[in-house]
Amino acid sequence: MAELSTLARPYADALFRIALEEGRLAEWSGLLRELAQVAAHPDMIAVAGDPNVSADRQYAVFVGAVQQRLPVEAQNFVRLLISNDRLVLLPSIARAFEEFKNAHEGAAEAEIVTAFQLSDAQLGELVGAMERKFGVRLKPVVKVDTGLIGGVRVTVGDRMLDGSVRGQLERMRAVLMA
Repeated sequence: MAELSTLARPYADALFRIALEEGRLAEWSGLLRELAQVAAHPDMIAVAGDPNVSADRQYAVFVGAVQQRLPVEAQNFVRLLISNDRLVLLPSIARAFEEFKNAHEGAAEAEIVTAFQLSDAQLGELVGAMERKFGVRLKPVVKVDTGLIGGVRVTVGDRMLDGSVRGQLERMRAVLMA
């Protein structure tokens, strides 16, 4: 997986620079998110990996699966990826683009996993506390995992705070087993 992100980074960097220069960061961010979803679909992966499917046919299938009309720049980008057998990189390109965008905006994505659905007030309070702790504006992505039993686990970049009941039980188990 590290290899994919290494290959994707130059593409994401080039797109980021163009989008920044043109003032279209939000537009490209949304577009890349959708392109990444299409590229990650198992049927699209099968088409892209089939040596019997021509580049033109791959492009037609891909564009047919995209919900919105692609700007010329995006069409050219997809054609470039297909011609270089790099369509599989789109999810990694989208992630790297978001990292560049967040860094430019002084923000970071926070994955918040909770044992139950949070109200808007609870989420706002949690995000505020985490922003003070991490010293950066956070963009929360909330997921519910009932396996946590209770509490919350927050991941920002390579840092994680685990305040879940399951995490506490695992830490207690490790101490008792030592």
